[in-house]
Amino acid sequence: MTTTETSSTAAGEANASSSGDTNIAGTDTAGMKPAATKPSDMNPGAWGKALSFRNISAIYIFISIFVIFSLVTPQTFLQAGVWRTLLDAQAITVIAAIAVLIPLVTGAFNLAIGAEIGFAGILIATLQVKAGIPFAVAIPLALLVGALVGLVSGLLITKGKIDSFIATLGLSSVLLAALAWLSSSQQITGLQDGFRLVATGKFLGVTNSAYIMIVLAFVVWYVLERTPVGRRMYAAGYNPDGARLAGVNVARIQICALMAGGAIAAVAGVLLTSRINTGDPTVGPSLLLPALTAVFLGSTQFSGGRLNVWGTLISVYVLATGIKGLQLIGAAPWINDLFNGVALLAAVGLSQWEATSKRTSAIRRILPFGKGKKEKADAH
Repeated sequence: MTTTETSSTAAGEANASSSGDTNIAGTDTAGMKPAATKPSDMNPGAWGKALSFRNISAIYIFISIFVIFSLVTPQTFLQAGVWRTLLDAQAITVIAAIAVLIPLVTGAFNLAIGAEIGFAGILIATLQVKAGIPFAVAIPLALLVGALVGLVSGLLITKGKIDSFIATLGLSSVLLAALAWLSSSQQITGLQDGFRLVATGKFLGVTNSAYIMIVLAFVVWYVLERTPVGRRMYAAGYNPDGARLAGVNVARIQICALMAGGAIAAVAGVLLTSRINTGDPTVGPSLLLPALTAVFLGSTQFSGGRLNVWGTLISVYVLATGIKGLQLIGAAPWINDLFNGVALLAAVGLSQWEATSKRTSAIRRILPFGKGKKEKADAH
């Protein structure tokens, strides 16, 4: 399956053609204006669709998980501390998922996201401990390096004409080697005083990591859903040929998306190192699977098969709640990978079913003996 095909399948259908008046991903390409629908304009059928299991299945799954584990292990599952820990611990996973989401919207997979996070985490520790650079200076340097890594990915994909799977997989291996070289495959300790507060500092009982996650999610949502740049990104991912004919510079969009994703992955790496107060070469790569799972599961939520920020965020916490509940009843440590793996397969399966269902409906509408035409014929 090619990158474009996979992205299109995960995100749903989009319409695009060479005409400037033709809609691309639900937008007017001439003015790049979204087709907005006011809540008051929604009819009962629209509300039913919006609240259907197919549209917000993650919410119903979360409610089911919450009820089950509240009954099975109420003494621990319902404690406020558990939920505060969950909110803080999964904030970095959400940031990692957003770093995956941005280039994926444009049709570029980033399988190097785990290595990018791990490399940024080791880099920020190395700059502090071995180079003696203050962490206030080291943090922007790490973010800049993250963006440069994204730039390399973008050039490999768009100029080198290497499939994004292969390009980012190869780059991941390079980053892991650099990570091992910087750290000598050992933990880096002795980070500067105050650095730990970057992630663990609290305001109103909520950690800085959670606030940073919310701000990043809101900014990315606004750019993707409320600006012409975001609509061009969706157009580039759904139908790159149509987007090019409509005047969208697809290569530039993908490069910028990968740079933004790389910088956000570096944010996750910095927060991760700050949170554990150690440069650990093993923790970053483990975020790849939960991030991918959340992005694909999130694409089945809220937007009818379209990749979106809030679906991704909700999916991270639904998965984390399920895993936390299993851990509280004494499940084995390997249950995390099993749970995420099964959820990823289910999410991709749902996306495929969503796309197939829409395609089948479209075919039925144009066939002479399609369902709709048959009903009209029966009425006559």
